[in-house]
This record gives sequence, structure tokens and C-alpha cells, in this order.
Amino acid sequence: PIHPIGRSFRKGPNNTPDARGDVPGSPWAIGSEEGGHTAIDSRLGTMADFRDFLRTAQGLKLEVALDLAFQCSPDHPYVKSHPEWFRRRPDGSIHYAENPPKKYQDIYPFDFLSEGWEALWQELRRVVLFWVDKGVRLFRVDNPHTKPFPFWEWLMAEVRAVDPGVVFLAEAFTRPKVMYHLGHIGFSQSYTYFTWRNTRRELEEYLTELVTPPVRDFFRPNLWPNTPDILHDSLQKGGRPAFLVRLALAATLSASYGIYGPAFEWCENRPL
Repeated sequence: PIHPIGRSFRKGPNNTPDARGDVPGSPWAIGSEEGGHTAIDSRLGTMADFRDFLRTAQGLKLEVALDLAFQCSPDHPYVKSHPEWFRRRPDGSIHYAENPPKKYQDIYPFDFLSEGWEALWQELRRVVLFWVDKGVRLFRVDNPHTKPFPFWEWLMAEVRAVDPGVVFLAEAFTRPKVMYHLGHIGFSQSYTYFTWRNTRRELEEYLTELVTPPVRDFFRPNLWPNTPDILHDSLQKGGRPAFLVRLALAATLSASYGIYGPAFEWCENRPL
């Protein structure tokens, strides 16, 4: 995400709490006094800079994708203006995100089924259309499987009624049935298990599944050798040759593939 990052409970390296000094924090802890999901972190530039960036990319025949993470930092303006959009603990505090054993005190998930769900859904629709109006037509959706499926089905239909060409990539590493259901309800593309399929047998069996009906009729795989937080053992130990092999496989086994930028290009495989 390119939005302002909250300061409360800001995380440092390896998810350490209460980062100090100039530590930037997690980009997924969205929102501060600078703004929320329709604002840009001032350290990255201005909205005018973003428009120039889009024009430059278009001149190079490139599309710019935006990370769509529907969650907030404790400092997001929504927390004060719409406290009803968040789930509360028995003591009245807002329930922060957890993925045991990890705790993300710097992130508040939305309650999509709260009493104020209709206003929340409409606001998130406004957020997406705000960026579509700016020229963004590709969205990498963060963890869509953790939000209600009816919300995504409604949202994508609403957005495509305005611009049918908008692409939604599901960043979902979850059970196959759930990933396939996301394809059924309208996601254009999806992450896959490619990262964990490394032997010839594993690759043949998995790719055969993806190109065989009925899966091929609704599921569009996007193969990624690595992500910001996943680096398979084969890349950790295989060095540059392993990176090249995985890139070649991703590029030739699917119509769409991706890499995690400079970290992949430089074959970075050691923890900092």
C-alpha cells in the first residue's frame, strides 16, 4: 500500500512492537492524521506525483497496480468517525488483527457485518472508484478470503458497472475450494500454490488440475516464485540458478506471473 502509515503500535523488524525513530512501520497499517485509503504517504510524494507516475508508466505501455488492503491502523480517520465499523472486545477496546501466534496490534480489521455495514460497503466502493478515476485498473486484493464473499461479489459488480476492464487479483493462500470460489464470484486472477510445488511430479499434478475443466473455466492462476513474506526453501538454498529456474517456470506455465521486485531480481535469500 502507498497510504499513510499509523504511528500507534508501529511495528519494527520481525514484527517487533513499538518501533522507534525513523522506522517506517508496516504499509498495511493504513491511516494516520495525514489521511486514509484515498491518501498517499507524504514520504512517497503527492497525488500530482502519482498522476505523473501513472502517465510515465502508460507511456512505457505499463499498467500500475494498487494494493487494496481493507483494514486500518488505530490512527485511521475511520476509527474516530465510524467506530461502529470495528469489532469490540468485552472491555470496549477495538479488536486488533491476529493470526496466531502472531498479533498485529497496529491493524484493526473492519467488521463487514456490523450494524453499519451498508455505509461501510458504500465507503469502500467509493475508495476503489476513487483510484479507478485516477487511472488505476489493477488491484491486488489483500487476503480477500478473510472478508465476506457477498461483499466482494457486490463490490466487483459495482466497480465493473463503471469500468468493465478493472482487474482484481486475489492474494489468497487458503484452501483450494475457497480460492476457487473467489474465482466463481468474480476475481479476475488468483495467487496459487506454485510457490510450494517444486518437484516434477508436484508441478505436473498441480498444473494439470489448473488447466483441466471445470477449474480452467473460472480460475485464472497468477504464478509467483516469491512474495514480500514468502521465500521457499528452494530459493533460500538454491542461489541464483534456483531463482532463474523458478522465474522461467512461472513465465511459461501460466498466462500471468509476477515477482517481488528487486528482492527477486537481486536474488536476495538471506534474512536481514
